[in-house]
Amino acid sequence: MTQTFSDTNELTISNKVAKILIDKKAVILSPDDPFTWASGIKSPIYCDNRQLLSYPNERKYVAQALAMKIKKYYPNTTVIAGTATAGIPHAALVADILDLPMIYVRGKAKDHGRKTQIEGKLESTDNVVLIDDLISTGGSVLKAAEVVEEVASVVGVVAIFTYELQKARSNFEAAKTSLHILTNFSELLEVAEDNNYLSNREIDSVKKWRQESFQ
Repeated sequence: MTQTFSDTNELTISNKVAKILIDKKAVILSPDDPFTWASGIKSPIYCDNRQLLSYPNERKYVAQALAMKIKKYYPNTTVIAGTATAGIPHAALVADILDLPMIYVRGKAKDHGRKTQIEGKLESTDNVVLIDDLISTGGSVLKAAEVVEEVASVVGVVAIFTYELQKARSNFEAAKTSLHILTNFSELLEVAEDNNYLSNREIDSVKKWRQESFQ
């Protein structure tokens, strides 16, 4: 894949990214053998976008799509920030495409050395976009945004995938933080159904879980 990114339609991008996530097993749908999330929730879907890093063409496409979102929605961005740890490599790729400085935000401040939580140079005049790989409730990236906002301005968040939880929408609204996503659970289910990744029974099972869990 060349560095030229020709896709401009966001629905096309959403569909392509969803297919990439399934094909490369960054998102796994397993209705008959559900995963246990850290919260204890039993779920037929599991997302680990770190898997994308092993596939040069696909990780480049995703990075270019993230860069396009930033250029479209946050044209005044001066710094790209990655969230620890999964957002860091994607932020590095995007910062390189946009030729912008990059920082990353630790989960907590170091207890040694400079005892910093933000790694990299950040000025009070900077406009920062945070990159995360996955939005579940949005809690971790919004905490990172709070850390950045102690120094500079956060203009928004971009991420690869969202479970579309109402809790995430509520959290971003409460924080008054803008969010843009490449693809989502709804698109993923459509791609899975259209490409026969799952049987009709399995699709129905995932849709039922989604309806019951996402209220």
